[in-house]
Amino acid sequence: MNQRSPERHWPHIGQRIVKTTIAVFICLLIYWLRGYRGADMPTEAAITAIICMQPYVQRSRDFALNRLTGTLIGAAWGLLLLLLLLAFPALGENVLSRYALMALGVMMSLYTAVLLRKPDCSSLAAIVFICVVIAFPEIDQPLQRAFIRITGVLLGTLVAIAVNVARLPRDKVRDRVFFVRTKDLVPDRFSHLPAAAMFRLNYLYNDGAKICLMSEHAPAFFTLQMNEAMLSVPLIVMDGAAIYDGNENRYLHAETIPPTASAWLRAELDSLELSYFIYTIHHDKTCIFHRGEMNAQEKILCERLRRSPYRSYLEGEIYEAEEIVYFKLVGEEARLTALEARLRPVLAEHDLRAAVRPQTIGRGLTGFYIYSARATMAQAEETLMALLNRDDPSLKPMEIFSRAPYRSEHDAMHLLHRLGNAYEPVKFLPRREEP
Repeated sequence: MNQRSPERHWPHIGQRIVKTTIAVFICLLIYWLRGYRGADMPTEAAITAIICMQPYVQRSRDFALNRLTGTLIGAAWGLLLLLLLLAFPALGENVLSRYALMALGVMMSLYTAVLLRKPDCSSLAAIVFICVVIAFPEIDQPLQRAFIRITGVLLGTLVAIAVNVARLPRDKVRDRVFFVRTKDLVPDRFSHLPAAAMFRLNYLYNDGAKICLMSEHAPAFFTLQMNEAMLSVPLIVMDGAAIYDGNENRYLHAETIPPTASAWLRAELDSLELSYFIYTIHHDKTCIFHRGEMNAQEKILCERLRRSPYRSYLEGEIYEAEEIVYFKLVGEEARLTALEARLRPVLAEHDLRAAVRPQTIGRGLTGFYIYSARATMAQAEETLMALLNRDDPSLKPMEIFSRAPYRSEHDAMHLLHRLGNAYEPVKFLPRREEP
């Protein structure tokens, strides 16, 4: 059987890159129209546009204010030193005394920024000061030199803010709930979502996109991977067995295993002298019980997972049979795969389903999971949509899934860009539905 090769794609050229390029082009074009050419063309405007172009418009304004403040401080001290050197030529004739005065000017630029409670622009003030005075004594018009620095920074600041605020005309798709699998965003359940991907995800959340994250694992892993995510839609967790509200920290729905089926399964596993975990939901908490003698692989699992404050490993009998969500066995792949093949026909008779997945903890470890037959991602999507449609009947589901296994954070960014294009398509381009 031929397997599809992983899809390859280059990292996306983000809006910040495009907007920075446009802002630099506008700055250079303005100076070209004013008659500046080549080496005579001032670079302050272009450099300022690059620095001030930030992901958020508000951050661009903050950077712009710091840039302008630092420029005024540095230019003022630079102009003062140039006037001093021109008024007293003897101070500039000796290289050591001239450089000592320049170093003193750097100190005064830094101190002035701190004195004005603008420490973020102190380094910039010192840089601008050096740029103003470094060419001395080849400076005939110090006032004009300082003025050019200030106007260049002001031009770059205004262009950066204008370009950052401007946006292509877009429609926002408010009637869709986008379903995204966490395994398409992170390599495993213990990895954090990359900062760039978290920013992009939160941008969409903050803009009103309805995004449901779907995980094979319990809600505790969201606190590790995506604790900064601004969730707007409940999560689908435990491989579709439960729906969890991450904002209110409570379960909205769970497909538990019927008591008769769980009683049979426990008896069957006990007769095979197997040890296993029983995952339950009790008072909106994930409680995990263990039966049998714990093997070496299970000890590795417990040592790592029980440190989390968001799940409880307990001894003794479960609280209520109705609260069992799934069973889990941990061991070597060959043994558990053979066990799954042996139990599969019998599990189906009891309305149960099984899944075998590799474990992140411990090399070569595999997990064997047993759920209710109704505990699937597809069923959880339908249940969640029914809950959401109570408040907004117009909502429809849309899946944004990767077609290949996760390899790097570029895959996460590629998926989120597809999500962004589906949520916010450009108006003059044809709207294309995800397959």
